Amino acid sequence: MSDPAKACLERYREIIPDWGSFSESIHRPPPTDARTNTLRTDPDALQRRLEERGIGIQRLSWAPIVLRADRAIGALLEHWLGLYYIQEAAQAIPVLALDPQPGERVLDLCAAPGGKTTDIVARMENRGLVVANEPAGRRHPSLLSNLNRWGALNVLVTEYAGERFPTSTRFDRALVDAPCSAEGTLRKDASLRDGAPIGRIRRLAALQRQLITRAFDVLRPGGILVYATCTFAPEENEAVVAHLLRERRCRIEPLPPGLPGLPGLTLWDGERFPDDLRHARRIYPHQIDSGGGFVARIVAD
Repeated sequence: MSDPAKACLERYREIIPDWGSFSESIHRPPPTDARTNTLRTDPDALQRRLEERGIGIQRLSWAPIVLRADRAIGALLEHWLGLYYIQEAAQAIPVLALDPQPGERVLDLCAAPGGKTTDIVARMENRGLVVANEPAGRRHPSLLSNLNRWGALNVLVTEYAGERFPTSTRFDRALVDAPCSAEGTLRKDASLRDGAPIGRIRRLAALQRQLITRAFDVLRPGGILVYATCTFAPEENEAVVAHLLRERRCRIEPLPPGLPGLPGLTLWDGERFPDDLRHARRIYPHQIDSGGGFVARIVAD
């Protein structure tokens, strides 16, 4: 019998296409994906190097720097040398949506353990400034370790509560990879296959509304904010972005062409969201053989 305190995954049946494939996919372990460190090598060279070790590699058409290996590669020398970062392919989508450019000033509001921060750094070619904010001091060692292994030279690490990040500095772009109920990681965490606790979803949504608003408030006019989660719950996704659309002058832009995902919801559980939400993207595990989540690209008007 399902736990009444859980947000049973069945509640998503009407919004997740091909429910049978989804249900099957969540019981399979995710593949091993690795994002190339373009500060140190290129994906073609990395693929050749791994294949010389007898590792089978697939390439993803929508994320050319992501390599999919046919076995675990975390213990290889190439990993410790910082040639790649092991990360689900779905986790590359938020930074592809952010599209940071060399020389810009970029904020990663919830940075640890550094997967998306390192991606931002590489796309900026170590030029400009990246502020990697992580409020939990216990997570700083992993963040700093990954930044050092990556060869990151343009990062400032801060320790503010995200919802109280100082507004004295303006950024060209900001990423809120929000703490969430993590239902999209259910292929790695079997306890989430029954859904996350409803109370936790609601508590996290309250924090997420504060985080997205503060991140928006530190953008320059015309700046770009990407809000991302690794959960399916509309309360933590569309509802949070809808809150920002009501509170601030902004709009949602389509993600760059070619990125996977389905349109965001404009109606959920009797609540109607702005039509702009259709430009957001919902990511489901069975569609890209990865984790699941949500991504929205927001422009400050």
